[in-house]
Amino acid sequence: MELDRERVKLVNRAKRINGQMERVERSLTEEHDCANVLMLLAAVRGGIDGLMAEVLEDHIRLHLIGPKSKALTPELGEELIDLVRAYMK
Repeated sequence: MELDRERVKLVNRAKRINGQMERVERSLTEEHDCANVLMLLAAVRGGIDGLMAEVLEDHIRLHLIGPKSKALTPELGEELIDLVRAYMK
């Protein structure tokens, strides 16, 4: 059940990013000011970076430190997640 909720959250984030990209496309088509387009693009990049970090964190938790995996100890997995978070900022 928890996995389904997390998946819905990720899909909703992807939909928001898609909406942001549609605004970028409209702004380019309507020849809006470059500064406005750049601000929209920065928001898209932030959304994608956040989504990527979340999916990567989930992957580490589920596949590298999950109950069926022996790839990493929970401590090393959490350290890896912290490194990913720091890198994605």
